Amino acid sequence: MIFKPYEYQEYCISRCITDDKLGLILDMGLGKTVITLTAINDLKYNRFQINKTLVIAPKTVAEDTWTREQEKWEHLRLLRVIPVLGTLKKRIKALNTPADVYVINRENVQWLVEYYKNDWPFDTVIVDELSSFKNHNSKRFKALKLVRPLIKKIIGLTGTPAPNRIYRFMGTDLFVRPGRTIGKNNNKIQRGLLCTR
Repeated sequence: MIFKPYEYQEYCISRCITDDKLGLILDMGLGKTVITLTAINDLKYNRFQINKTLVIAPKTVAEDTWTREQEKWEHLRLLRVIPVLGTLKKRIKALNTPADVYVINRENVQWLVEYYKNDWPFDTVIVDELSSFKNHNSKRFKALKLVRPLIKKIIGLTGTPAPNRIYRFMGTDLFVRPGRTIGKNNNKIQRGLLCTR
């Protein structure tokens, strides 16, 4: 199928390409996955700016959505997407299979960080459903924060949160960028990308 992006999708793709830290907030069904894969494809094969991408997603999304979206769109046919799921043996085999995008469920983030340690290979990380990383005390948050200095580009995806809670999603240490902050009750947060149609 040929992808003909709407104007808001073109804008989001452009920001995913240019920004190293970004929160992409779109309602369900507005194309967060195809937007992100399109940006990854461009960054990898047209601009040569990234090498390996890790997608962290809820298990059901990791099992199906990312590979299905890659297979659906003609312009993404070169992109190789591998799910890193199942038993320890299956996950290790998947990680050793050549690909551009590796998709893991969020419950295995801590395992993945411990598996690679200082040899973290992913220069780009996509956090699908950013709300699962809002707890600074969770094991997955702490694990990802350990390798954050090794990540060149990080994009958080989520559906539109309640307006008075948006700062919880954008205020994580994973996304803070000095000099581009806004405040809420003295909490500093990075400006995110709020795209609605």
